[in-house]
Amino acid sequence: MPAKLVFVGHATVAVDLDGASLLTDPFLRTRLGPLRRHGAPAALAALGDFDAVLISHLHRDHTDLPSLRRLGDVPMIVPPGAGRFFERRGFRSVSELAVGQSAQVGAVTVTAAQAVHDGGRRGSPDAQAIGYLLSGRRRIYFAGDTDLFDGMGALGEVDLALLPIWGWGPNLGPGHMNPERAARAAALIEPRIVVPIHWGTLYPTFLHRLRPRPLSAPPLEFARWMAELAPQAEVRVLAAGESTSIE
Repeated sequence: MPAKLVFVGHATVAVDLDGASLLTDPFLRTRLGPLRRHGAPAALAALGDFDAVLISHLHRDHTDLPSLRRLGDVPMIVPPGAGRFFERRGFRSVSELAVGQSAQVGAVTVTAAQAVHDGGRRGSPDAQAIGYLLSGRRRIYFAGDTDLFDGMGALGEVDLALLPIWGWGPNLGPGHMNPERAARAAALIEPRIVVPIHWGTLYPTFLHRLRPRPLSAPPLEFARWMAELAPQAEVRVLAAGESTSIE
C-alpha cells in the first residue's frame, strides 16, 4: 500500500501511512489575526478521521486552538513543555515526546526530531520545538519549523521530506529556512522526494496586493536551488489541497 499525503496548507499535512492517519500542525481556518488564507480552503470533511495529531511547537500558525477543537478528541503528540498548555485548555489525550523518544500510532513509529526554532508561547515560554520522523514501510520526515542544522544528516534513510521553505510574511525571522537553506537541508538529509511546505498559505491582508511575491516565488526558487545542491531528490510542489503518494 503506498503512503499518501495531502498538503492542506502552511504546515498542515495529512499523512496516511500503513493504515495510520496523522495530521501535522492543523490550521484549518481562513484567517489568523491580520493573516489571510490564500489558496484552497481546508476541506476537513474530505480528510477523514485521524489517529493522531502531531504538533511541532506552540506558535499560533502551528497550534491553532479553534482548528484543533474542530477535530474532536484526537490523541495529540506534542513537544516537551507543551503538555500543560493543552491540558489547561481542555484537551484530554496529550502526550509529550522529547527528541529521540518514540510513540506508536498503529503500525507507524513516531519519533521526535531536533528542530532549531523558538517553540514557546505566552504562558508556556519553556515549550520546545521539534520535528517528527514517521517510520513504517516508508519513512517520512516532517521538519515543522526549523532552521538548518547539521543533525539533519543523521536522520537515516528518508523516503519523503516535508521541508519548510518560507513563512507567513514578506520576510523571515530567525529559526526559519529560506529556499536556499531548505535545499541545503535536503542535501544533508538525502531524501528520495521533497515536498516544500510553509509557503503561500498565510499572508498579511494589507500586503497581499502590494507585495504578493512571497505567495508564489518560494517553491520556484527552491526548485532552482535543489537542482544545484540536491539534484538526486525529486521535488514535488503541491498547491493547497493537492496530494501525492510514494510507493
